[in-house]
Amino acid sequence: MNIGIVCYASVGGSGIIATELGKVLASRGHRVHILSSDTPVRLNDYQPGLSFHRVETPSYPLFREPQYLLSLANKIVQVSRDERLDIVHAHYAIPHATAGYLARQILSSAPDGEVPRVITTLHGTDITLLGADPSYRETVAFCIQQSDGVTAVSESLKADTYRALGVECDIRVIPNFVDCTLNQRRDVGALRERLAPRGQAVLIHVSNFRPVKRPAAAVEVFAKVRRRMPAKLLMVGDGPDRPRAAEVARDLGVAVDVEFLGEQEQVVPLLSVADVFLLPSEQESFGLAALEAMACEVPVVASRVGGLPEVIEDGVTGYLPAVDDLDGMAAAALTLLTDTPRRRAMAAAARRTAVERYSDARIAPKYEAYYEEVLAARTALL
Repeated sequence: MNIGIVCYASVGGSGIIATELGKVLASRGHRVHILSSDTPVRLNDYQPGLSFHRVETPSYPLFREPQYLLSLANKIVQVSRDERLDIVHAHYAIPHATAGYLARQILSSAPDGEVPRVITTLHGTDITLLGADPSYRETVAFCIQQSDGVTAVSESLKADTYRALGVECDIRVIPNFVDCTLNQRRDVGALRERLAPRGQAVLIHVSNFRPVKRPAAAVEVFAKVRRRMPAKLLMVGDGPDRPRAAEVARDLGVAVDVEFLGEQEQVVPLLSVADVFLLPSEQESFGLAALEAMACEVPVVASRVGGLPEVIEDGVTGYLPAVDDLDGMAAAALTLLTDTPRRRAMAAAARRTAVERYSDARIAPKYEAYYEEVLAARTALL
């Protein structure tokens, strides 16, 4: 198949999954074209069958802001015509589903024009925050409804979409995935010695530092742990709530033990250092960062919200206190850090779950089958 994948280039989960899906589909013999405003963070090395198309959005004095939606739709049309795309796979509803719909309408207006099928994958905040906003709701709902296929990354997000938008289309749940060959615990003794030179326990938080991720809450949980035992916290990522998290670390007197490492393309070595992963999010439709930690044998302490209970088995691969129970999160982390046999058992179970349920080898064929199903439905209508 010839597949176009439309995504954001940022470090958020939707862009990572879209890029990783493109890579694994190319490795399985498909021709994949990734369209974005910039090179996605995980698209670094050349791979046969995989190409990148930059969406340029010129600025004109007439417009107060760049018209990305229009330039993206135009790029989808160009790539579809040049590469004879079978599928346009839009990751994150806003504005990608809209651009996909508009591009399909443009292509269908041409005589004898070949029109790709548009599949939209919903990732989370595109529905739970932006999609539910009255400023966007009707347009987002319409473009999702008009997609030839719709997937969501969890049962929780599927339910949220029906509830928030009232769409009537069928939504297929295909969960996020991880490359378990690359994402596995490594021997990084020298790195751990550098980050925790006195043998401290190591906790880690990885996110885009948006308010919904609550990085400051991760620092608060760590401070409760730090009062009971020597420990270090690695804060990996960047975003609008980073200054607040740093301020909380100073206010609680733990700044010396909190390392803000910024955005890191190579996260596996840092996960391999860690003993516990903290994810006190207000909402998570899946929790890709948690899955990557699990693949690296790091038990997760996270909020019991959204799709996280679908990924993390409470008491088996991690702990899921209530979202506002920071004391419970700290107690769970301390249990893992002070009970080595339990932590190792949970680490092994976490890795096993990642391999058996969420590896790319298991999930990519689900997307292939769905593409074929959508294409077959088109053929049946002709």
